[in-house]
This record gives sequence, structure tokens and C-alpha cells, in this order.
Amino acid sequence: MVQPSLVTVSVFRRHYGKRYTELPVDQIDTSGLRIDCRETYMRPELYDLRPGDIVRWRQGGRYIEAEISAVTRDDSAVHATFTGAHPLPPDFFPY
Repeated sequence: MVQPSLVTVSVFRRHYGKRYTELPVDQIDTSGLRIDCRETYMRPELYDLRPGDIVRWRQGGRYIEAEISAVTRDDSAVHATFTGAHPLPPDFFPY
């Protein structure tokens, strides 16, 4: 059985610092992310994601950074929409 690769993100809040480190997500691209809560103990309302938070993740050997512009929740998932997604410099090191 082939295990799917785990995709994680780090979330930073201005004037606060790191909010999440290596938060697992089910789908992510430069337009947004999705966290499926159907088979977990976490409910969508328990994720503290807000517009203005900065999200960083690794894609194809480079780090990508985007800002959350909107967050929506339904009974089974959390959806965050991004703006300003851009690759970080090749020598970026996540602190």
C-alpha cells in the first residue's frame, strides 16, 4: 500500500508569531488550502486561522508564502483562500 505524502504548513500571525508549525493539510495550492475534518477529532471551528495570517509551505523544493484573505468553515472542512502567493528566495531557511 502506498502512503500519500503528508503536506504541512506553518502559519504566522502578525504581532503574535508562529501560530502553527507543520499543520497537516489535505489540499493546498497558491489559491488556498483545505483541511478535511470528517475522520478526525478536530472540528473545523477549532482551527484558529484568520484573514491576515501568513502561510508558508514547501512545494517543489522551494518555500511558498501567501496571506490568508478569507476563511470559511462547513460541517466537515476548513477552507482558507490566499492572496499574494509567491516563492521565497532559494536560500530561505524556515526559522
